[in-house]
Amino acid sequence: MRQAFRGIAVLAMTVLTSCPPCSAVDDPERATAAVLKDGPLADPNFFPIAVWLQDPRNAAQYRAAGINVYVALFKGPTEGQLATLRKQGFRLVCSQNDVGLAHRDDPTIIAWMHGDEPDNAQALDGGKGYGPPIPAARIVEDYRRIKHADPTRPVMLNLGQGVAWDGWYGRGVRTNHPEDYAKYIEGCDIASFDIYPACHSHRDVAGKLWLVADGVSRLRKWSDDQKIVWNCIECTHIDNARAKATPLQVKAEVWMSLIRGSRGLIYFVHQFQPKFVEAALLADHEMLAEVTSVNRQIHELAPVLNSPSIAGGAIVESSTKDVPVEAMLKRHDGRSYLFAVCMREGATEVRFKVAGIAPAATAEVLGEGRALEVRQGNFHDSFQPWAVHLYRIR
Repeated sequence: MRQAFRGIAVLAMTVLTSCPPCSAVDDPERATAAVLKDGPLADPNFFPIAVWLQDPRNAAQYRAAGINVYVALFKGPTEGQLATLRKQGFRLVCSQNDVGLAHRDDPTIIAWMHGDEPDNAQALDGGKGYGPPIPAARIVEDYRRIKHADPTRPVMLNLGQGVAWDGWYGRGVRTNHPEDYAKYIEGCDIASFDIYPACHSHRDVAGKLWLVADGVSRLRKWSDDQKIVWNCIECTHIDNARAKATPLQVKAEVWMSLIRGSRGLIYFVHQFQPKFVEAALLADHEMLAEVTSVNRQIHELAPVLNSPSIAGGAIVESSTKDVPVEAMLKRHDGRSYLFAVCMREGATEVRFKVAGIAPAATAEVLGEGRALEVRQGNFHDSFQPWAVHLYRIR
């Protein structure tokens, strides 16, 4: 999640490496496909919205903000951590330690955490700098061991910003080697990644919110859409005391991700500069209000988001060439849903043409208290920088 934070992250996610090579699960992906037919990840009304490496004592506050999953636990899971999250109705993605394996029948645990950013250069013992990333072949091997210990749950792997940015120098000797990722993805069932452009300090990334969406697209492409893709969302200063995402930008990153096909979100809520705050989101009332609102809308739309997208079902024409708008079309319960987001920090006018719509219809703009006329499948709307508009067409 954050390279300087890896000391804690490694403690949180020790993978099982002591069992023999997998023989009982010859095809772990097939086993996972069977598992995903049941459980919360197969529930059309459940959309996973998580926080990363947070203390369960704040679970009630996160629940109120629309969070329903914890990803990773410091030195956990422990019996106490599991009990707290179970009481609050949370789901959990955690390391496969002794406590975790002892709770294989506990529905609180929905997936095993494989690791965090193995694609980055790895710290050497004794503070002697950094060595190469963990080889992808080792990630695949450890994945099979995890599946051998429990073939009933999917395995999640979080990758670093090299997923979206080839020039990420934190990969050391593997910088500018995106070809590594197809192999890394073989070592998981849920592939996630993190990049935080709003608070990034490098000119190749800073302010380019669309890199979050590009990373989602690349993970889907590298896995031939055979893996579930999640991604991380920034909402604090993280390491940059002078910059952080605005609530509007966070909402844009969320919907860019969803429109590109992300099936789960993980908020990174730590802050390290100008001072360390573990649960910085909870201390930022403006950001918390926006995140809560966004999450509430996602949960309301979960059955729609979990339904298939209609490829090629909508044409989007932006009046400003340098300000593209992207959209995703869904059909659910007899209605059409068009979710659209402005991909740049600029204003534009947009014409939508939606297939399969009655000659005269109405596009309700969800959460905005307005509606637009749709004629022969066509309607127009205005987009401000990073704007998100969600349409339900009757």
